[in-house]
Amino acid sequence: MRISVVICVYTEERWDDILAAVDSVRTQSLPARETLLVVDHNTRLLRRLKDHYGDCDDGADADVGAEADADAGAGQRVRVVANVGPRGLSSGRNTGIAVSGGEVIAFLDDDAVAERDWLRHFAAAYADPRVLAVGGRTVPVWASRRRPVWFPEEFDWVVGCSYRGLPPGRVRVRNVLGGNASFRREAFDAAGGFASGIGRDGDKRPLGCEETELCIRLARARPDALLLIDDRAVIHHKVPAARERFGYFRSRTYAEGLSKALVTRSVGAQAGLETERRYTTRVLPAGIARGLRDALLGRAGGAERAGAIVAGVAAAAGGYLVGTARARRGGPRFTVAAVPDLSAPDPSAPNPSAPSAHARADDGPARSRHESTHESRHESTSRREGAA
Repeated sequence: MRISVVICVYTEERWDDILAAVDSVRTQSLPARETLLVVDHNTRLLRRLKDHYGDCDDGADADVGAEADADAGAGQRVRVVANVGPRGLSSGRNTGIAVSGGEVIAFLDDDAVAERDWLRHFAAAYADPRVLAVGGRTVPVWASRRRPVWFPEEFDWVVGCSYRGLPPGRVRVRNVLGGNASFRREAFDAAGGFASGIGRDGDKRPLGCEETELCIRLARARPDALLLIDDRAVIHHKVPAARERFGYFRSRTYAEGLSKALVTRSVGAQAGLETERRYTTRVLPAGIARGLRDALLGRAGGAERAGAIVAGVAAAAGGYLVGTARARRGGPRFTVAAVPDLSAPDPSAPNPSAPSAHARADDGPARSRHESTHESRHESTSRREGAA
């Protein structure tokens, strides 16, 4: 199985992280067909990456065949292209899909590194032809080298990571997390691309949920489709110091509520909040109980973690109510985008007419559709699907 890996990038401040992400793909036990670096309207970064990896593509046809892969060296081929759509992660991913040549397209955050068997575990799941998407487990790498004592594991989705309450192994879910995810190409043929206006496409807040919306749309277009997570497909995701603070935690959970209101406006509350209900009635109460128990036992951070869970739920609920009210007054909408046809334009050429707004976010929890289990990226520099 040929897998293309898309890494969306936007700032030179993450230069070392970008190189580390690419290196982790190039050393996979199952080589990638290619690694695509999609640069989001940053001409200087585009030139610098082309100089570093070699300007070997310049918009050439993505479907060049396995022979070209062999010539470039299995897993070593890196292509640098420009986002041809508006600024934002969704458009960058859609550009990556359009120029890629693999049967499966995997997405990796630009500040994450994949373990050696990451792609191998993805490929194994696609042995079942019904599987159209596979996600993995994302482990936080804290800037302070340890989890903040107050930060509950149940809210690791706030920083773009897998959270406590996800079932182990390979299980069916409602949606995958975009920073560690893969899709069969036919999924985009069936459902279209990532929606703009819902995630990190022009709002100053760290919004998310674009993967949630896409996966719900895919399930409706292909009711027979299976969407999975496999906790053996592991990546390690950096958490900068700014996101270890309670202010970011509160802002991100509030923004999640805003995003969730947009999703439910599109797909309805039953689908849009299906697993959030289970998350808030099972996973979070258990987390509060653990925190209070730890506090009674004199363990550090127990009361703070319980309080953070309550605060996170309250912020998300507040965001959802505000977002719902705005929607009723004709507030912001998102646009479902078709994957662009890049047969004519040069995908390496930046689009100067694109809007200037740019924002990024961390994704929230992946949603499990398995009744017996619990539920289950770019941000701005100051910056991944849905929470409670």
